[in-house]
Amino acid sequence: MLIAEQSRASSLFSRLETRTATIGIVGMGYVGLPLASTAARAGFKVIGFDVDRTKVEKLNAGRSYIDAVRDDALQNHIAEDRFQATCDFGLFEECDVIAICVPTPLTKQREPDLSFVEDTTRAIATHLRKNQLVVLESTTYPGTTDEIMKPILEATGLRSGRDFFLGYSPEREDPGSAGFETSTIPKVVAGDGPVAAKLVAEFYGAIVQTVVPVSSIKVAEVVKLTENIFRAVNIALVNELKVIYDAMGIDVWEVIDAAKTKPFGYMPFYPGPGLGGHCIPIDPFYLTWKSREFEVSTRFIELAGEINVSMPHYVLGKLTDALDKRLGLPLSQASILVVGVAYKKNVSDVRESPALKLIELLETRAADIAYHDPHVARIPKTRKHQTLAGKDCIRLSRDSIAAYDAVVIVTDHDDVDYGLLANHSRLIIDTRNAMQRANIVCDRVVKA
Repeated sequence: MLIAEQSRASSLFSRLETRTATIGIVGMGYVGLPLASTAARAGFKVIGFDVDRTKVEKLNAGRSYIDAVRDDALQNHIAEDRFQATCDFGLFEECDVIAICVPTPLTKQREPDLSFVEDTTRAIATHLRKNQLVVLESTTYPGTTDEIMKPILEATGLRSGRDFFLGYSPEREDPGSAGFETSTIPKVVAGDGPVAAKLVAEFYGAIVQTVVPVSSIKVAEVVKLTENIFRAVNIALVNELKVIYDAMGIDVWEVIDAAKTKPFGYMPFYPGPGLGGHCIPIDPFYLTWKSREFEVSTRFIELAGEINVSMPHYVLGKLTDALDKRLGLPLSQASILVVGVAYKKNVSDVRESPALKLIELLETRAADIAYHDPHVARIPKTRKHQTLAGKDCIRLSRDSIAAYDAVVIVTDHDDVDYGLLANHSRLIIDTRNAMQRANIVCDRVVKA
């Protein structure tokens, strides 16, 4: 049986080896577009699929909206006939490999929302043909590929491992990081059966430096969850320590700096105003949801989530207290400038950003709010914070800073003039230790 499957897949192996395969990538976002550029750079012809016509038009004009993919790189791919973007899912039939890179958010009840994965899989099924490889990259709970995707694809009458091949490889993008790119980050891979596993490894091995095969798709699915749960739990721990140490008059940042000098048995994590992005605030709850099926509690993970979610409220409390004690001003009469609305430094992504939650909390207290972010000219529409959509960034100047009663540093972008903030603000609430890391001494700074 294995020999027969390998024989049927031989032509696909050959096209992958010779870079003559056509690669389809669904979802031209922070994961899909860098993957598309990496595959095109490796010599493959790539078709990028997205339902957003505006994105498709920009990409086909050689304009990238993702920092990790430069315009000139995209234009080179197009000029070499190695990339095109489309909304036409009928072109799935031309693809030898289809990688799914669509969002997997949570509902308001913190349950997995797999609608994007399911809709994409149904669209692929409509055009599924023999000897195609379909790979899910979206982060999800263990069992999604086998229990959700496979039945939809096999409803066509084609069989996984016989007629088409199915795999999973979790995305590992780190937006804003200069030290990593798609091609240099090791890629975990798995397939539905030994031939599919080899095909997935063959594809990714052609475009990235290191491939890490694992024994099953479920293992691969849970690898990504494990990575982000590790981060979420440790960030929650240090956030809790921040609150404890602050009550004791101890600077948690100084503690961390000293602790990280230990060359073994310690890894530094840093506190902040909450968690943001498309991974860490969301991924752990995919596992907690799936664990209920097995009647297993996930108290540790859920407690970490509660602590991290509470951080914007903690910052609000620190701001309210500082306004009262230092300026004699109630929050309802204060004007606040929030610096940084992206979820992490040096990126433009605002998904799940704690800054948006903090702004909403401030607005419910009747404070006058503005923001500055060198990477976000206007707050886009988001699933959770639709009322903030359209709010524009203000420019930092001595006059604009002096016009506000307090500045709250939420995201510590490198290209913010922290000296200007120190010289012209009445009060600074620093949630990232940005002022100290910029070697600025200012007695108007309150760490939060």
